[in-house]
Amino acid sequence: MTTWTLAERAAKMNSSAIREILKLTDRPGIISMAGGLPSPKAFPLDAFTEACQAVMQRDGAAALQYSTTEGFAPLRQAIADFLPWNVDPEQILITTGSQQALDLIGKVFLDKGSRILVEKPTYLGALQAFTPMEPVAVGVDSDDEGMLIEDFAKQVGTGADKARLAYVLPNFQNPTGRTMSDARRQALVDKARELHIPLVEDNPYGDLWYEQEPPLPLAARNPEGVIYMGSFSKVLAPGLRIGFIVAPKSVYGKLTQAKQAADLHTPSFNQRVVAEVIKDGFLDRHVPTIRAMYKAQRDVMLMALEREMAGLDVKWTRPVGGMFLWVSLP
Repeated sequence: MTTWTLAERAAKMNSSAIREILKLTDRPGIISMAGGLPSPKAFPLDAFTEACQAVMQRDGAAALQYSTTEGFAPLRQAIADFLPWNVDPEQILITTGSQQALDLIGKVFLDKGSRILVEKPTYLGALQAFTPMEPVAVGVDSDDEGMLIEDFAKQVGTGADKARLAYVLPNFQNPTGRTMSDARRQALVDKARELHIPLVEDNPYGDLWYEQEPPLPLAARNPEGVIYMGSFSKVLAPGLRIGFIVAPKSVYGKLTQAKQAADLHTPSFNQRVVAEVIKDGFLDRHVPTIRAMYKAQRDVMLMALEREMAGLDVKWTRPVGGMFLWVSLP
């Protein structure tokens, strides 16, 4: 067996906990409640079949050619139109899933030993994406309304140890399912602005609300102080690997350069297919059906917990959207 000398960073890389979980889902008889897999019932197969045919018939050669790093312009415009605040399409960078967005942000912001602030608990995939840059992740105490501002300020640090960024999932958080309140969002944005800490807002589940739309994103409250991440994995299909970043102009260029070095651009065909699917208000018609489906599944899970865990010292969250419910055992 050949022994090669690998980079030090390679020794620090571990298999994704999420990947190991997903392996189990291929086993017959396994019903996984761990991985955040969208239900295949939510995939709009007919819409994708029609979109693929339309793209190939109309733009086949262009769809199979190299493209710009920033992304397909009509898709960037459609995203800007869909977001709940005024966004310039020129600030949108199409990424190969949200996981690449995390990787690019890490490459641009982090050095070995850089401090980053995260919720306790937080998304495992984000920690894995940042790992090659060898940062120090510091957990910030959180409650049902999100990060505690007092602990956030305490953990920021000073001088060379000052945090480079804070990573948060305000809507239907992975893994707890909790949602940051409007007041806590504003307080976090205000404190981050005061302390000059960039916020990285990850929002893959924000459209999956059950009864009431969540409060305005952090990025809508301070566009120059927040890097916003979105994805089509939960509202369309994860296999397309289409995500996006909305970044302040001050850092957009560096993120684009990092992506260009990583993969040149997200697959042109996939971008055009998504743009074709979502035109003419398709998401406004499709997403409500997904919300209803996940709400029904949430209700069944809550009823099962109340029935099976009655009288035990077990606690659980009651998510108002998304795909996650957190159970705390004694």
